[in-house]
Amino acid sequence: MQPRRFRSLFLILVFLGIFGLTACSKKMATVTHPSAPAPVAPTATLSAKPDVIQQGQSTVLTWNTTNATDITLEGVGGVGSSGSQSVSPSASRTYTLIAKGAGGTSQSVARITVNPARVAAVLPTDSELFMKNVRDVFFNFDDARIRDDQASTTEKDAGFLGQHPNLKILIEGHCDDRGSEIYNLALGESRASAVKEALIRQGIDPSRIATISYGKEKPFCTQEDEMCWQENRRDHIVPKQ
Repeated sequence: MQPRRFRSLFLILVFLGIFGLTACSKKMATVTHPSAPAPVAPTATLSAKPDVIQQGQSTVLTWNTTNATDITLEGVGGVGSSGSQSVSPSASRTYTLIAKGAGGTSQSVARITVNPARVAAVLPTDSELFMKNVRDVFFNFDDARIRDDQASTTEKDAGFLGQHPNLKILIEGHCDDRGSEIYNLALGESRASAVKEALIRQGIDPSRIATISYGKEKPFCTQEDEMCWQENRRDHIVPKQ
């Protein structure tokens, strides 16, 4: 009886030992270690100041990134994580900042509008202004008096000359081809003198005005009709060098 009891006790101890080892083994197998954190996605910002320029002008690109290992600014090349760069695009364009890292890729864009360069205004010369503003004075047949409908022309001519005191003028007296050469030379001189006196009355210095008569020597129109003769009965006013 004694040996059997010891044997039973031994078997019980063995069974408990095996069960304990199994339980410990199962408990150890359920232990898990924390996983590594996921990579953080990169960020990217890009701006241009000013974002509207004229051709030939410059602007400044400014950027900033985080969590990036490979940074490219299109049109410039590889750049640091933050910085600025002066650029002078000849036409409107968009710059793109690309930031790459373990967590992915991020982009930012900046649009620059380039307007055509302003063309400097070319001011007309006094001679060009003269040709545009000073008008000839026309006369009736065989008459050196300034017609009523031509009085406003002399007033406008005087107004322009008053605004440009550096200009001197030559008044050419012209006639149609009827009558003798000597007579028309005298008539042309009378017509030139009439306009000169009208300008002087309106404040133009006489030293700025010279006269000459061409009579019928230099016609503006060569047809033998009234319309053409009217074109030739005039005082032609030109700048005097």
